Amino acid sequence: MYNIKTMNHISPCGLQKLEARGCNVGENVSDPDGLILRSADLHDYAFEPSLIAIARSGAGTNNIPLDECCRRGIVVFNSPGANAEAVKEQILCSLVLSSRDVLGSIDWVKGLNGRGKDIPALVEKGKSQFAGPELMGKTLGVIGLGAIGALIANAAVSLGMTVCGYDPYLSVDAAWRLSRDVKHEVNLDGIYAKADYISINVPYTDTTYHMLDAKAFSKMKDGVRIINESRAEIVDDDAMMLSSPTTFSSASMSRTSRTRRSSVWITSSRCRIWAPARQRARKSPRSWPRASCMTTLPTATSKTPSTSR
Repeated sequence: MYNIKTMNHISPCGLQKLEARGCNVGENVSDPDGLILRSADLHDYAFEPSLIAIARSGAGTNNIPLDECCRRGIVVFNSPGANAEAVKEQILCSLVLSSRDVLGSIDWVKGLNGRGKDIPALVEKGKSQFAGPELMGKTLGVIGLGAIGALIANAAVSLGMTVCGYDPYLSVDAAWRLSRDVKHEVNLDGIYAKADYISINVPYTDTTYHMLDAKAFSKMKDGVRIINESRAEIVDDDAMMLSSPTTFSSASMSRTSRTRRSSVWITSSRCRIWAPARQRARKSPRSWPRASCMTTLPTATSKTPSTSR
C-alpha cells in the first residue's frame, strides 16, 4: 500500500482508482510515497525521505524543482493533453470575444439600467460600436500543433477559417490528427505575415521565453488578435505595449489594458498578461533536457516535453 498526498483538489474519479488499488490517499497523509498536485509550488517544499514520485495533473512542470527531484531520484510524471478539449473551447471563446468586444458590450448594456422607455432607441443608436469582423474567411495562425493546437486548428477549419500552423517538432501522430486543410508554415514569419488571429500553444522553455518580441510584432498585420493560452512569459508585454497601436485590434480590451491606454487585445486563461512585468513574479524557465530522470507521456512537440501548463 502506498501513501499518496494530494496538494490541490484532484478529481475524485482519479483518486478512487488509487484507493481501489489499496492506496491511502488524502491531503493529510503523512510520510507520502507520492504527491499529486496541480498548481501547488514545490520549490520551497521540504521533500519527505519517503517520497519516490510526483504526479502533476497537467502538462506544465514549472512548479516542480526538477533538478532537485533528479538529485533525490524522485520520478516526476505529467499529463499533457488532459485538459486539451477545455482549453480548445476557451480559445474559441476568446476568438469571439476579441472580434466582437463582447465584454465591452456587457458593460455598456449594464449602463442602460434604469433608462426605461429610452432603452430601445439607445440600443439602436449604440449597438454598432460593438460590431466586429466575422471569423469565417479570416486567417488563424496556430503556433504549436500539439494536443491543444491541433484541436483548435481543426475547429477553426470547421468554422470556415483559413488555418496555417507552425510547429518545428510536429510528430507523425500529431500530423495524422490535423485536418488536411491546415496549411503548414516553415517558419514563424509565415504566421505573422498572414494571420488575422494568432493562437499561441507552446511550452515555456528557454527558447520560447519572449518568443513574441518587438521584432515579431513588427511583422504582424494591422488589427491582429492574439490569444495566448501558454505561459505569459512567452509574450514580451513591454515590447507589445510599445509597438505601433495600429498593429493590434482595439475591439476588446480588459479594464487593466484601458488603464494602460493600450490598444492591444490579448487574453490568457492562466496568467495576468496585462499586468506590468515588474508586478509579475517570473521564475526562470527550467529546461527539460537537464531533468534526465523525468518520465512523461509523448506530446506532439516531442523533441522537448511540454512545460506550458
